[in-house]
Amino acid sequence: MKRVHIGFLATAAGTVLAPVAAFADETESAAGADILIPKPAEFIPALVIFLIILFLLSKFAWPKVLEMLEKREKTIQQSIDEAEEIKTRAVETRTEADAVVSDARRKASEIVLNARADAEKERSRIVADAHAEAEDIIAKARDRAADEQRRIYANATDSIAKVSVAVAGKIVGERLADDDEKQRELIKKYIAEVGSLNG
Repeated sequence: MKRVHIGFLATAAGTVLAPVAAFADETESAAGADILIPKPAEFIPALVIFLIILFLLSKFAWPKVLEMLEKREKTIQQSIDEAEEIKTRAVETRTEADAVVSDARRKASEIVLNARADAEKERSRIVADAHAEAEDIIAKARDRAADEQRRIYANATDSIAKVSVAVAGKIVGERLADDDEKQRELIKKYIAEVGSLNG
């Protein structure tokens, strides 16, 4: 602010001293220079008026101009400070946002890994249940097959006993005994003995 004031005064002083230098050169220059150089009768009132205006401007107008420039400078500085503060907050917010995104990615990765582990456990459980069910079905099928085999064997033994009695009767030409039931029991006993020998 003081530099501007000093510069203004230096310009004014240069303007005032220029006619004095022109008076010194008046004797040397010809008629063409007379047009540019003011006459002393015009110069002194103009100088007095200029100095009065300069005083009034420096007393009243110039401080207000400087005050306005100072306010403007303060406003600009405040704007710069606010911009720096906003920039700092934006960097902090960006850092926090990056941390939140990183945490969210980590949690999502954990969720996926847990889901995979749960899916693997469920798959293992389903496979184990399927194996158990298959074993149960196989055991039941074996029991049914064994029951069916025993039933078929019993039917076959009964049929063989009947056929044997009939064949023996034809061979001998008469019935071995009056009681067919006893004959069948006897043949079944022999078949069982033969079966146990073959087994």
